[in-house]
Amino acid sequence: MAKRLFTLLALLLGAAALWWAYDSFQSRYLRPFDNQATLFDGNQLRLPPELAGPGPIRVVHFWDPACPCNVGNQQHLGELVERFAPLGVSFHVLQKPGSHGQLPANLGALKPLANLPGSEQLPASPAVAIWDRDGQLAYFGPYSEGAVCNASNSFIEPILRALHEGRRVQASNTLAVGCYCPWAG
Repeated sequence: MAKRLFTLLALLLGAAALWWAYDSFQSRYLRPFDNQATLFDGNQLRLPPELAGPGPIRVVHFWDPACPCNVGNQQHLGELVERFAPLGVSFHVLQKPGSHGQLPANLGALKPLANLPGSEQLPASPAVAIWDRDGQLAYFGPYSEGAVCNASNSFIEPILRALHEGRRVQASNTLAVGCYCPWAG
């Protein structure tokens, strides 16, 4: 009788532990896709003085280490660096203030920025800002629209190709639906 009671108690404790692990994983890492549109307004963004003005095409990745939406675009960002850095595009990263984390090894080439004027008003991340060779903001917004980002649905490749070919791009205000985390707060 005692053996049976002990087995039953062990099964109940095991089931409770499994339920707790599942529930905590789900609440931390699984989030429903929100179809709410987000407006990315880049009018306030400025390059820091050491990067401002004429120079290479500059890409700034806005990164929040705690945001699960980053997982979907980090491989794609690594592919962008691999493809466009040899063409002279300069890649930078701005980490969400107060957050802690380290980029994956494939993104080690991104140069960290201590601050970016106007970034405190960002609506969400992951996001990207691209400045042309004249130092003008060409694009600000998400990497793509939808729940995941890859080369087939990315906004970034066409913009970088156009800028590399010397064509002008002006898309500093973008409205998109996707996987985003709030930047402020």
